[in-house]
Amino acid sequence: MTPEPGFFTDLALVFAAAVIGAAVARLLRQPMILGYVLGGVLIGPFTPGPKVSDVHTFELFAEIGVILLMFSIGLEFSLRDLLRVKWVALVGGPLGIVLSGLLGVAASPLLGWPPLQGLMIGLVVSVASTMVLARLLIDRGELHSRHGRVMIGITLVEDLAVVVLTVLLPALGTLDPGRLLAIGAAVGVAIAVLAPVTWLATKAVPALMLRVARTRSDELFLLVALAIGLGTAAFTQAVGLSLAAGAFLAGLVVSESDYAHETLARLLPMRDTFVAVFFVTIGALIDPASVVENLPLLGGIIGLVVLGKFAIWTLVVLAFRYPLGTAVRVAVGLTQIGEFSFILIQVARGAGHVGDDVYNATLAASLLTILLNATLVRLTSDWVGAAQAGAAPEAEVLDDARHGHVVICGFGRVGSAVGDALDTFRVPYVAIERDPDVVRALRARGVPCLFGDAAHPRVLHAATVERAALVIVALPEIDAARRSVRAVRTAQPTLPIIARAHRAGEAEDLRAMGADDVVQPELEAAAAVIDHSLRVVLRSGEAAEAYLRRFRAAMHGDEDGRAGRDGPLPEVQVLTLPAGQLADQSLREARIRERFGVTVVAVAREDGETLLNPPPDTVLRPGDRLRVFGLPAQIQAFAVEAGRES
Repeated sequence: MTPEPGFFTDLALVFAAAVIGAAVARLLRQPMILGYVLGGVLIGPFTPGPKVSDVHTFELFAEIGVILLMFSIGLEFSLRDLLRVKWVALVGGPLGIVLSGLLGVAASPLLGWPPLQGLMIGLVVSVASTMVLARLLIDRGELHSRHGRVMIGITLVEDLAVVVLTVLLPALGTLDPGRLLAIGAAVGVAIAVLAPVTWLATKAVPALMLRVARTRSDELFLLVALAIGLGTAAFTQAVGLSLAAGAFLAGLVVSESDYAHETLARLLPMRDTFVAVFFVTIGALIDPASVVENLPLLGGIIGLVVLGKFAIWTLVVLAFRYPLGTAVRVAVGLTQIGEFSFILIQVARGAGHVGDDVYNATLAASLLTILLNATLVRLTSDWVGAAQAGAAPEAEVLDDARHGHVVICGFGRVGSAVGDALDTFRVPYVAIERDPDVVRALRARGVPCLFGDAAHPRVLHAATVERAALVIVALPEIDAARRSVRAVRTAQPTLPIIARAHRAGEAEDLRAMGADDVVQPELEAAAAVIDHSLRVVLRSGEAAEAYLRRFRAAMHGDEDGRAGRDGPLPEVQVLTLPAGQLADQSLREARIRERFGVTVVAVAREDGETLLNPPPDTVLRPGDRLRVFGLPAQIQAFAVEAGRES
């Protein structure tokens, strides 16, 4: 079979457009996806200059991008994350779609549209792009925030609703019992098929991934992961659901196994490549001339998306008793349309409910709303902060001459305890807090406090961070902590930063972003319990202190954990893992601590990667250098077991 030369020329143009667009977007400090879309417009068939000869071929590549992105989001999410927002997603999602359709009908007389066209446009623009939204949340580190979970939950329900809408739109105006029965049957079949498939995947996938991991083949591991994601997406599409929903479901299933992190790490480069192709393809479908000829129509659609959907989703999220700040963030995030709106507008055009002018205007509205949405999402934190600060007491003006003080980012349980200690020794400090009630209470006590996001340069400048002696990042949400540490380090490269983290991986991230010292509450709790226990049972403070020196040295990766004058205490040793009993098992499966009393405090891979305080789902591989903490006899027993053939 002779390959078509034109295809490879088109492929080169697509990637060149992605590179140029991404470079321009980065230069202008805009999200990469905007650069991809604009690059696609430049090589589309409707603009002068180089152009792809067959855009529809690349639409297939774009679908792969959708699948890979949703699969990776499923890997990063967990069932617990989704269950936290189940009601606002399951009930609020359909409610928002209905209200959007009604808004389109209500706006029709004002915009000069026929009522049926207004209903069609309202329903089409009701579906936000999960892909666009997820990419923005990932770029901003907000995927796991409360508003991030709500937004993803709602858009996933909207994706499922597309199944119903594709059947419903052609029949509007001529609904009959047979059509309604078809809609109900489609939804029923989808639920009936998904339930057993989910149960089977939950039972079978972990065992399958374990067997693949034991082959020690990176290529096979990636291929199996892709087969699970693509296969589940294809299956859900075959039973009437969307590819995106199936891919997300597959990722969610794999995320419950011990191999989610490994899968995600291998998937990311391929995902980002196909995502770029997706957005370039969307840009290539836009006809600028048709859009210019129908500017009033385009303006009406953008108004429905930006203003109408903002009002609808703010009210819907507030109805489920979420704070105003969360409701506004969710509403702003949903003021855009994407890939499933393209499907719905094609269905509506095929049914004769809308013309080509509405079709092209919808494609253009997608680009423009993505552009507006990216800007609004970036600015929302400032807007929400200003609105909430207006409800709080007037901010006191901090002393411009202040210096040598401590800046505490987050004044919850940890931050307030630190503040009490600083008060005791009369050390001046400034608190930065997002809760207006906490701000009000602190100002009533005369404590210098700023309302705002500690990751914002203006807020840090107001706290005179450039003249501070220390910054303490005590924020409980790791995404917010990462952004704050990065912002402080950018503002003041030499300023000491102390941060808190719940897990070892989070601690590594914070150190990489510039934190000088990271405190892990669980580790400190363990040290405190050990200290108190040994003092009680041994009646010796010196023995407890000696053990804790070893314990802390081992946990933090220091080199002074060897045996010495402290006597028969645990020590740190480095072992190379052979291809034996424990290879290709996760730490959770191997149960090393339970079986041998030995703690693996670091894993150094053959490729140079080092994992400090590795999480339980870390898979051990032959050739890994394990830094272990325990009594010499325990370490010896562990080494013997690790060397046994499987």
